[in-house]
Amino acid sequence: MALDEALLTSTSKKSTMPALRLYSWNPPTLSLGYAQSINEVDMNTLARLGWDLVRRPTGGRAILHTDELTYSITAPVDDQVVKGTLLESYQRISAALLLALSLLGIAADANRVYDVVQGNDKEPVCFEVPSNFEITVSGKKLIGSAQARKNGGVLQHGSLPLYGDLTRITQVLNYPNEEKRVAGVSRLLDHAGTILSLTGKKVSLGDAQKAFIAAFAEECNLDLKQTDPSDEENDLARELMLTKYGSKEWNHRI
Repeated sequence: MALDEALLTSTSKKSTMPALRLYSWNPPTLSLGYAQSINEVDMNTLARLGWDLVRRPTGGRAILHTDELTYSITAPVDDQVVKGTLLESYQRISAALLLALSLLGIAADANRVYDVVQGNDKEPVCFEVPSNFEITVSGKKLIGSAQARKNGGVLQHGSLPLYGDLTRITQVLNYPNEEKRVAGVSRLLDHAGTILSLTGKKVSLGDAQKAFIAAFAEECNLDLKQTDPSDEENDLARELMLTKYGSKEWNHRI
């Protein structure tokens, strides 16, 4: 999260080029949305399982990052990929995500309107409900994304679960009683899945990364070049990790 924000800072000032970043998580990490309460987290179980915790700079509900590919896009607001309204940029990025899945042999959709009920902030899990232009397979959410705009820049990042048990997240969230937890598991399975559970395909992290790179290059007409973060970006990321994303003042602030 610290590096995502550092890239947002540098690309928004146009001191570096817009960036597509592809990464995974170790150890498994529960990320909370910007405005989500820390009281929704079962800290004792989180510690017992050895999982980490971070608060995202973007909105939405809790995500357990493991067995997945995470992407982030950082660019100034006038860049061709993210320009226009939030929905316009979401739709443009969704087209690239759909192409990436197609290259992996997965037929998916990015519909704007869903039949499921929207806006239930009482449920703590992000993947229970798809939002506009998020990616679904057979009506179930596959890629969850969120966007933030700050100081003339845009950050959009999202999670593509490759395999594993999505319901693991319910182990580290607080529910009023066990009946509510079981209902949360059932609701999550009804509304979301991994590539493996939805298609039967076992896709590796490396193959998913290659598909994303090829899809964004083609769909967005980009000449992508693989680089490392600049010294300035690394320095800012380290500072943000110490002062923000690694601190209770940020992660437990609500």
